Amino acid sequence: MTAAGGLALIIIGAILKYAITWNPEGIDLQILGTILIWGGAAGLLIGLFLTWTKRRHDGDRNPPYNPPPDDRYYDDPNRW
Repeated sequence: MTAAGGLALIIIGAILKYAITWNPEGIDLQILGTILIWGGAAGLLIGLFLTWTKRRHDGDRNPPYNPPPDDRYYDDPNRW
């Protein structure tokens, strides 16, 4: 889960917990919203941790392209 996914879960959970007043039978939307908020917070923390601890080796993966030296010189004779 990425950080954006965690934020999305937090937003959806907050909407379910605080903004919706409808109470369907068999589902408690406030508890579902709380679960989504906590799950989104955990996903956000894990996503940020993985982003911050990712190792980056800029020089090792893609070294800059250095074309070979052009020591070749061709002297074409005149055609006429």
